[in-house]
Amino acid sequence: MSIGEAMDITAEADELVTSLMLRPWGQVSPSVYETGRLVSLAPWLTGHRERVDYLIRTQRQDGSWGAPDGYGVVPTLSATEGLLAALTRGDLDGCGESLSAAADRGLRILSAWLGGPLDLPDMPAIEHIVPSLVDRINKHVEGLPGRSPVPLPESMSYDTLHLVRSRVRSGKEVPEKLQHALEIAAEAAAGAPGIRPTPIGSVGASPAATAAWLGEHGKHDAHEPARGHLEAVVRLFGGPVPVGLPITVFERGWVLSWLMRAGVAVEVPPEMVADIRAAIGPAGTPAGPGLPADCDTTSVALYALALLGAPYEPDSLWAFRTGTHFATWPGEQGVSVSVNAHVLDAFGEYVRRRPDAAPRYEQAIAELAAWIRDRQLPDGSWTDRWHASPYYAAASCALALDAFGGDASREAVRAAAEWALDTQRPDGSWGRWEGTAEESAYAIQILLLTRGSEDPRRLRAAERGQAHLTGTAGGDHPPLWHDKDLYVPRAVARAAVIASSHLIRRARAQAG
Repeated sequence: MSIGEAMDITAEADELVTSLMLRPWGQVSPSVYETGRLVSLAPWLTGHRERVDYLIRTQRQDGSWGAPDGYGVVPTLSATEGLLAALTRGDLDGCGESLSAAADRGLRILSAWLGGPLDLPDMPAIEHIVPSLVDRINKHVEGLPGRSPVPLPESMSYDTLHLVRSRVRSGKEVPEKLQHALEIAAEAAAGAPGIRPTPIGSVGASPAATAAWLGEHGKHDAHEPARGHLEAVVRLFGGPVPVGLPITVFERGWVLSWLMRAGVAVEVPPEMVADIRAAIGPAGTPAGPGLPADCDTTSVALYALALLGAPYEPDSLWAFRTGTHFATWPGEQGVSVSVNAHVLDAFGEYVRRRPDAAPRYEQAIAELAAWIRDRQLPDGSWTDRWHASPYYAAASCALALDAFGGDASREAVRAAAEWALDTQRPDGSWGRWEGTAEESAYAIQILLLTRGSEDPRRLRAAERGQAHLTGTAGGDHPPLWHDKDLYVPRAVARAAVIASSHLIRRARAQAG
């Protein structure tokens, strides 16, 4: 690697880290789901027309919104309901025809999807969101001639939704995890006494949840802090809104981890290090204010601190332990291999920096590595509940196993690298649905950051993929991360691309 190339990557990484301080709430993509909820719930909010225009502009030719493989159901339900709400209210003069046409296209595709076999992805609160939106859509179509109700998927019912709404209506405290999707409570959410907005005015780190809690009160009180928060988010994004904000700790942890693990020389402001450390309490840390503490964010934050030379004992992670693995949060339904890979990183790097650490960390490291190996698929990959792409899951697992899984993990790591080689697209990229810069970055990290990286096949594959990194590091990425809707944490994706560009240049220099 030439001095000039190294300086270019360092400058880009430093600029990215600086941007984390300048935009502390996070750099994320707008969400069709969340924007549709604001169209429906908060027509009084600044940027209403821009949000409606965004929904119409992003609709696909078949009438849907979102990604394939069932990922389009939730955004299509939300956008269709939002447009029907605007059409019913008649609150946008001159837009009736386009609203009606877009809503009808959405209804047709939803009827086709929901009336047949449906395989839905494992997304947060999907079991509540789908029934709540079907219910709202069908109430709209009752008053609109020529339109038929859409069916509720056979695998779902309204029962749990009724229980959630009853709890919110009762005034009991609502768990933080549920607050992120408070909009499912419908009218019961407005002013719910069991909800306390954060000091910055958000509810559940969600624009939709915040709008649902405000209800009509937001329309009449321009000085309400929660409305002020929504106005600030709208100004940041020009009308459409993201599915979750702020994501401060999550963003900083992942950005710094990607960069430092790859050996990118980056200058991290000491106040950022202090902020990450301060965010970790006895119960761990949430991704951002208004969300519950979770094992994933806590693990990555701890790992980043250790890489920064400020290791902090990861004892807060024990609260998330479930047998031989760790849950994203206590009581989680389902499991995540990437979360457990990140716990392995946190424990492993802490023990590396603190050789006198308690023996229980060593035992947990061995158990975690075995648990992750057992969940590797026959082709050498992994899949996960927090990201649509197997390349993210495979990179998380292979890198953690390579660093801390010992000799017992050697074959699993080799198999992951062979899978990455085998699944490279003819154009040199990698990706689940299409070649993307983010997924290509993860594949390259598997090839060049794990044992066996000196294999010339790996560098040749990485160099073929480099064209799909160049020029895209500061650009847009398709949404692949799981929340209520797929989204892109743009700074995180950009960090992965910078890290992989650095790895290619370093490997090329080492190869002579």
